Amino acid sequence: MVKKNFDYEQKYQQLFDKVNELRIITETTGYDLSEQLQLLEEKLETIRKEKYQNLKPWEKLLLVRCIERPTSMDYIKFILDDYMELHGDRCFGDDPAIVGGIGEFEGQPVTFLGHQKGEDTNDNIRHNFGMPNPEGYRKIQRLLLQAAKFKRPVLTFIDTPGAFPGIGAEERGQAWAISEVLSTLSYIPVPIIAVVTGEGGSGGALALAVSDHLVMLSNAVFSVASPEACASILWKDVERADEMAATLKITAGQLLELGIIDEVVEEPAGGIQVDFEPTAQVLKDLISTRLKNLKSLEPSVLVQNRYNKLKGLTNKFPLTPISR
Repeated sequence: MVKKNFDYEQKYQQLFDKVNELRIITETTGYDLSEQLQLLEEKLETIRKEKYQNLKPWEKLLLVRCIERPTSMDYIKFILDDYMELHGDRCFGDDPAIVGGIGEFEGQPVTFLGHQKGEDTNDNIRHNFGMPNPEGYRKIQRLLLQAAKFKRPVLTFIDTPGAFPGIGAEERGQAWAISEVLSTLSYIPVPIIAVVTGEGGSGGALALAVSDHLVMLSNAVFSVASPEACASILWKDVERADEMAATLKITAGQLLELGIIDEVVEEPAGGIQVDFEPTAQVLKDLISTRLKNLKSLEPSVLVQNRYNKLKGLTNKFPLTPISR
């Protein structure tokens, strides 16, 4: 049966706790094993680092699905000096699976957009597990047009299994709402930087990924569809999802090599959730540098470069069948 949860960090912590228990016992019994225990702790940490440097695609997917993973709002609060969230699509309602608004980045107004997951089960239910409905994408569309009008750069944060596939979503025009966002991102004359922080799944993620500079955290994944969905469709066996994850080439390293993304931000062993601020600071500095470069370009050049980038990808990767 395919593994459903990422439990390596829990197992590591259990071993580390046992070593600490042994250290306490040796201190009370008079046996000095401090040197040996220190070597054991160092060995455990070395094994841990090697494990995280060699995670399989499926393991990375399980890792970024952990509830402890930072949400888009965590990044927004850290990166922006001030922010104001805006709500609603002016058509149907507000979608908690999408956060968006205006913030200040190094003294400059920017528009921020992101998928929002919850920090616990109840919060996840409220945010629909980060799966937007059409009103979420229409909110994105509204804020993108607003950004273009006021010449504000756009920062997007991507972390979603995909757009919500419910009947109501289809009735309210899910595909059309996503296509409108894709079209708008392709032509607005302001800098756009997108960051895949966790799970970038299907068109629901692509709707925030069209950009001038696409960044991924090293454990993040980005895929045309979830491995479970692909395995179910192509192989009629969802239990082969781990195999499909390897076939799809969903990891940051693979996508950088293919030229689909532009840059990777390395995470610490255990993922960004174990030590958020240092990695978030690296990401903030990267955004600052790339944003300055993009702002130096004329709007017409910016849009043309974005078009050339997207056109180059479609020419580079023609559709090919996957063997069953």
